Amino acid sequence: MNSSTGGPAEGDPFDAGATSLLRQPKAVWATAGASVVAFMGIGLVDPILPSIAKGLDASASQVSLLFTSYFLITAVAMLVTGFVSSRIGGKKTLLLGLALVVVFAGLSGTSGSVGELVGFRAGWGLGNALFVSTALAVIVGAAAGGSAAAILLYESALGLGMACGPLLGALLGDASWRYPFFGTAALMAIGFLCITAFLKEQPKPARKTSLLDPIKALGHGGLASAAASAFFYNYTFFTVLAFTPFVLNMTPYASGAVFFAWGVLLAVFSVLVAPRLQARFGSLKVLGGSLVLLAVDVLVLGYGNHTAAVVCTILSGAFIGVNNTVYTELALGVSDAPRPVASAGYNFVRWFAAAAAPFFAPKIEEWSDIHIPFVVAAVTAVLGAVVVWVRRNALTHEAEELEPKHATEDSVTVFAN
Repeated sequence: MNSSTGGPAEGDPFDAGATSLLRQPKAVWATAGASVVAFMGIGLVDPILPSIAKGLDASASQVSLLFTSYFLITAVAMLVTGFVSSRIGGKKTLLLGLALVVVFAGLSGTSGSVGELVGFRAGWGLGNALFVSTALAVIVGAAAGGSAAAILLYESALGLGMACGPLLGALLGDASWRYPFFGTAALMAIGFLCITAFLKEQPKPARKTSLLDPIKALGHGGLASAAASAFFYNYTFFTVLAFTPFVLNMTPYASGAVFFAWGVLLAVFSVLVAPRLQARFGSLKVLGGSLVLLAVDVLVLGYGNHTAAVVCTILSGAFIGVNNTVYTELALGVSDAPRPVASAGYNFVRWFAAAAAPFFAPKIEEWSDIHIPFVVAAVTAVLGAVVVWVRRNALTHEAEELEPKHATEDSVTVFAN
């Protein structure tokens, strides 16, 4: 299926790859396992945000900076990851990223103030960017059964990590908000040892990536449109992820359970549902419709009672899962830039919204009331859909004119959907 064009598919590559999903070499399982833990780190702090605020005597807006610092560094690191991996190779880039996560996750657990914790999360974000931006290409290069099986395995790792992160945060955080950070450091250290033992060095790209290549790639109208739409969508996404725990005001266990269910829906709809919707309706229709439904969902989340807020938080995982998959395929397929470069430029733009939402949502609440952050999030989701509609020709016709210029393993280097 050429999902970038929104046209019909001639089969489901995910079905084709599923049969060989479990028959993978140890190197693939080691990298996929470490990827699960890396994605767990994104939602790990969700159920313990109120506990961190209490333990460090900090406000909601101060604690939300844990996401802001993490994703701000992640966005900037998108310009660096290709530069680094094209020079030192995939395995060394993975190990460097893992080492940084181990160090800064461990330091996060020792924080004596919210300022220290925010700074350590920034270092963690750099390590995570280096790791996850390289992991998929490494999995594809080492996987058996072709790229379809490798992509399915990676998407499964993403969904499992996003689902289990809040659960681990709740289980360990019930005793102390510090324990989830120490637990993540220990798990990533195990991943470091597994990749050292089982993964062979990957061949370096024939051409080294410069720091400005991702910025230059955004000169392509289709890629710029995908990035702009994803920027608005990511603001909505991370309003749900970073601000909702304060609105729900639940115990770590209860909040962890809510976001575990959210992550399960995200995984199922990203891996299983989105490809089938794309095959039937086309990517652009699916994306536009999912963004509008997400806008409705967050409005009900913001204005409904507590039960409605819980249900809508969980339900948002379905729309987020669909959007993640479609946006990734659009970004990788719409331009003629090398896919790792296109991915870096696209992620550079969209992760700035992931940094902005956790900062502005609690500020908007302080300036107005608890409902308005969700109104803003609904508006940004609609703006994402408007960009898709207005720029549909760039997102469709320019992709149709492309020739297949890039190898499969280049085409799937993307950061965390």
